[in-house]
This record gives sequence, structure tokens and C-alpha cells, in this order.
Amino acid sequence: MSSQLFQETHSNINNTGARLLQYIRELRNAQLEGDDTEALQKIEQGIQKALTALHEQRYQVAVIAAMKAGKSTFLNALIGSDVLASETEACTVCRTDVKPIPPTASPCLLEYREGHSEPVAVAEGESFLIRHHFLERNHLIRATGNRDHTTRFELHHPIAAIQDLPSLQGFTLVDTPGPNEWKSAGLDSISLKQTALEALRNCDVILFILDYCSFKDNTNSELLQDLIQQRSEFLTRNRGVIYFILNKIDRQTEEDRPIAHVVDDLRRTLNEFGIPNPIIYPASAWQGLLSKLIAQGIATESHLKDFKHFFSARYAKETEDGDLMIPSPKKIAPQALQDSLIPIIEKSVVQDVVNNSGWNLLRDVLAKLDKSAKEVEDILNARISGWKIEIKPLRQRMEEYKRLAKSAIVQIRGVKKLVEQQEQKLVNQFKREIVEFAERAKLTIQQEFEIFAQYRFSELTTTSTPLQLDFPSKSTPTFAGFPVPQRLGESLKKAVRDLLGDEENPYAIRCTSQEEVEKIKQDINRFCSILIKDWWTNTQDKLSRDGTLIRQELVAQIRDNVQQISNELSQYLGEALEITMNINPIQMLVFDFQGIDTQVQRQTENYTRWKKEQKKAFCRDYEVDIQVDDRRSYYEIDLRLTMEAIKREIDAQTTGSLVVVERVIKKQVSEDFSNAEQQINDYINRFLIEFDRLLRERELREAQVDEILATLEVQKSLLHQYVDEFESIRDSLEMWKPR
Repeated sequence: MSSQLFQETHSNINNTGARLLQYIRELRNAQLEGDDTEALQKIEQGIQKALTALHEQRYQVAVIAAMKAGKSTFLNALIGSDVLASETEACTVCRTDVKPIPPTASPCLLEYREGHSEPVAVAEGESFLIRHHFLERNHLIRATGNRDHTTRFELHHPIAAIQDLPSLQGFTLVDTPGPNEWKSAGLDSISLKQTALEALRNCDVILFILDYCSFKDNTNSELLQDLIQQRSEFLTRNRGVIYFILNKIDRQTEEDRPIAHVVDDLRRTLNEFGIPNPIIYPASAWQGLLSKLIAQGIATESHLKDFKHFFSARYAKETEDGDLMIPSPKKIAPQALQDSLIPIIEKSVVQDVVNNSGWNLLRDVLAKLDKSAKEVEDILNARISGWKIEIKPLRQRMEEYKRLAKSAIVQIRGVKKLVEQQEQKLVNQFKREIVEFAERAKLTIQQEFEIFAQYRFSELTTTSTPLQLDFPSKSTPTFAGFPVPQRLGESLKKAVRDLLGDEENPYAIRCTSQEEVEKIKQDINRFCSILIKDWWTNTQDKLSRDGTLIRQELVAQIRDNVQQISNELSQYLGEALEITMNINPIQMLVFDFQGIDTQVQRQTENYTRWKKEQKKAFCRDYEVDIQVDDRRSYYEIDLRLTMEAIKREIDAQTTGSLVVVERVIKKQVSEDFSNAEQQINDYINRFLIEFDRLLRERELREAQVDEILATLEVQKSLLHQYVDEFESIRDSLEMWKPR
């Protein structure tokens, strides 16, 4: 499905839906006021919700990279403005969502902070101004350890890559913190990692930026390994929505291998990581950005100077006399932009967005609008038939329908019991995983303390020699525990190096001052906090992904069970009124639901307020009170008591997670079931109201039957125009269904 076809289909659906909405409003206004219009009002609300989703649907493109791979420059090239700052140090300390605005609107940068519902305006106006203030805020956040608890930024700015596609106004570029930022000193690095993983869970396309000069370095390898281990199911289900961008190809020299050879080398490397047939694009983001700025006439003197210095010579032309003539940047820019390969990447990314998420949205919105039109058609058919049937048989059929409706409600309650049983299974399953996490965390921490005590005196030669520790290499614990990237001994090495110990009790650390005690307490808490929060971040990420897949299966079960009940009602109505009833499809559409991440956040906030603690789902502010024995001549920390304190803290915070997870699952399942239940209840009530309305009007307006039937036939004829248009759009959409 081409981007242009997507735009046209989007417009067709929107226009036809808007006209259908107006038709129903006019139909409702022509009726008697009161309960008679309730059914049409609900149909209107459903149409309006679908049309709103059509305009506001978010399409997220996540951009990830190791530091200095050119991620900010690449994003700037897609945006078409030098607005995101890039430096020699890591700049992306928080997630940044770039959202499009019309070219005539004023760009602005917003900052969201923990505990605040409204954002703080950082800057507004010209790109250079936003860039300056953005860089200042990143520096301050890094310098202060994020004292303001900033969670993310939001940049509202025109995005050149989609400037000709107004239907993609929900398109969002997500600049995620890379692994370099995760490990940044002075910041809550685990929160950065959590932010990045959340973006990857919800994105439509991933752009993995690699530096042409160093794509094999350790950081890229770690990031690839994490992508494979944490995202194997994503790659399996979404082949073709992850791009590997080999950036900075403009740095190729005459002595370097051809770019094609480097791409082949990268392809082999990605194959070794388990990524078959990877999509790789070489690119020069810097060349692409400068070319766009020059072509738009907004390049600064600095931009022009850089373009001339780095790129102009490549487009020099030799005169008859052998002199080299370099055209002006304005003349070179269009070709330089094409040579940067940025337009090809933009086209491919947008194509994938519209082929997958875009197509799915069009299908869902169209299905909702089509259902709404056929609901009105069923109402009109019921009215036409009701005016043709004698009043006594009509009354009998109404009573029979009431009986069936009561039976259907009982059946729905039976479905609800089955759903609640599945819900409890889910709760138990997730609780088991959380409890297992806690046990593994406690065992891993305990093993670290045991290793520290075991090796503490292994190379102690004399009592006067400073303590030298030689710990086992970094590895995963021998039992089914968690990986430990840094040993406890390495964390405490400096703190305990000059302290005396007791070989008979290696768990005791003796200090001569309160300052030494505080230093060791901080080191132990920091060590445990980082490990536990990192383990929990990975566990929470897995639970969220598993929960989404399980929820999809349960939603399908709910829909199938309720659909069967709905079909029985439709069949009776058709036979009773001697008309052809449309199937009432129980729809569980994507835009009807919030993601599990949103539910987790909401329930976490509720739990936080309930407990009146400044904690999130788990180990937000992990710290234990380490006991110190004051012997007057020295202070002693017993690591065995410390281990017990840590275990108690893990258990206490596990309780908080169990509460949040249970609430999230129950709320999610309840909403999914309520959605299906509401659809069939609306269906039942719609025809209860119609039967009642028919009987009242038959008694009052029997003499007007011919006039009423003529009016209904005209209304039905008008409605068929919309039904036919939806059918035509659906046939066209099916031709472009993603394979």
C-alpha cells in the first residue's frame, strides 16, 4: 500500500464517516425526543470515537543507538531541522518524543516530570533557540542527577519526512537513551533503560543506528544481544520493521573498502546474532541534514561552511582548461540529499508504517463505521417490518424477544465467570513470576556476600599488608540466579582495602570512624540497588510483553463467546420480523484499548497514593538500614545481618508489586470483557426500544402507515449509499492487505 494510496483511503474513510455521522444526526432529529433516540445517540458516539482515532492514532518510530553513532543528527535529518543537540558526550538523558505540527505552527519543547500532570515549557520558537535550551537542560539534568525527576521531553516540530502526509499527524519519532546513557554516572541509569525498553515495546518501527567506523564495538554488540534476547518474539512477529542504518558513510576514505563490502560484513555480523535477512541502509545523516537545510533556505553560515568543507568538493566539475569548478551549495543540495540516502530511508520507514500499523487502523475504523451503518440499517428494516406486521403478532414477538434477551444476559454472566477464572489464572501466573524473581534476587545477593566473605582473606599475607582481593570473573551465578556485571568485592574493594578484619568471622567489617561506616553502607546499598532495579526492569519488561500476548488470546476468547450469543439474537430477530438481519460483529478494536504499560502506570500511582510512599511498582528508592555494632574502639558491620535486611526489603517491595500486578490484570480483563458485554447489551436494548416504540406509534399513527413506510424507504435508500461506499473502500483495502 503506497503512502499516497494510504492518504487517499484515509481521506475517503474520514469523509464517508463524517457524512454518515451527519445523516444519523438528521435521522435522530426527525424522531421523537426522549428514549427513542438513545440507540442512535450511541451509534453516533461510536462513529465519533472511530473518526477521532483515525486522526489521533500514534505511529511510533523508535531510534536507538550507541553513543556517537550520529543518532541526533539522523533524527535532525528526518525532522529537517538542526534542533536536537549533539555533542562528544552522551546527550540523550531522557526519552524525547518528536511530534509533527503544521509548517506554520511555532515549534516548542516540553518537559514532563514525575508527579506532575502538566508539562513545563522549556523553549519555543526558532530551532537554534530550542536546541540551546534543550542542551542546557540535558547538562543540568546530568550534573544534578536529575533532581527535578524529569521523565521525558516532547518536541513539537514540523517533520519533513511526512510533510506531504497529513493523515500521519500521529507519527512520532522516539529518541531513546542508549546503553551508554544507561550506564551514565550520576543518573538513575535503570530508569533510562526502563524508558528505552518501554519505547521498544510500543513502537511500530525500530531504527538501529550504527557508526560506519565502529559498528563492531562492544556497546553495539551488547545492544544487539539485548535486542535478540529481550526481543526475539518481536523480531519473529515483525520482520521488516527493524532497520539497521550504517551511518557516517561520508567518512569513507580512498583507502577504505567499498561501502557494499562493509554492508556485507554487517549483514554477516547480524546473521551471527540471529537476525536473518536484516534490512540495512548505508547513510550520511550529516550530509542529508545540511542538504535539506540548504534546499529550504534556512541553513546558517556555519551550516554552509560545513557543507562546503566536507561535501562540496565531491561535486566539483572540471572545465576545458582542467580547472575544478565547484557549484554553489544551493545547486548541489538536491543531488547531495539523494546521495545521502536519507530520502530512501524515509520512504521505506513511512511505507512500513502505513503498510502495518496504518493499514490495521484503516481496517479497524472502517469496520467500526461499517458496523454502525448496518446497525442503522437493521433499525430501519425492523421499523419497516414492524409497520407491516399486525399489532398482535408484533406484541407476541416482542415478548418472545424479551425472553431471549433475558436468556442472553444469563449466558453473558456465564461467560463472565469463565473470564474471571482465566483472570485468576493470569494473576497466579504473574504472581509466581514475581515471587520467583524475588527468590532469585535474594539468592543472587546472598551468593555475592558469600563470595565476598570467602575470598576476602584468600591473598592476605600478613596482618599489616593492605587487603588485596581477587574475585572470580564476572559471570552468571551457578544456580538459576541473575547475571552480576560487577562483583560485590569490586564495589567494596576501595572501601575495605585498608580496614582490619577477622579471619574467624569474614562477614565482619571493622571501621575506625563513622565516616568509614557511612562509605561502606552507601557502597552496599548502591551495589544492591543497581542490581535489583536492573533485574526488576528486565523482569517487568518481560511481564509486560507476556501480558500483552496473553491478553490478545483472552480477548479473542471473549469475543468468540459473546459473538455466539449475539448471533442467536440476530437469527431470532430476522425470523421474527421476516427480514435479513446483519451479523452484529463483536469488535475488539485496537483504538478501543489502552496498552498494558498505561495500566501499570495508573495502578502504580494508585498503589503509591494508597500506601503513601514515594515508591513505584518495585524498588524505586531501594535502601536498607545496615546495622552497626559500636564497640567503642571500632565499628563493626556484620554482613550476615545486612543480608537478612536486604531480603526483608526485597520481600516488602515484592508485596507492592503483587498488589499492582493483580490490579492491572483485573482491570485490563474487566475492561476487555466490559467492552464486549456493552456491545451485546446495546444490541439487546436497541431492539427492546424499537419494539416498544413501534407498538406505541402503531397505536397512535396507524392511519399514516403509507406515509411512514415511504419515509423509511427513502431513509434506507440514502443509508445504502454509505454501506456501498464502505464496501467499495473495504474491497480496495483488501487488495493492499499486507502479506
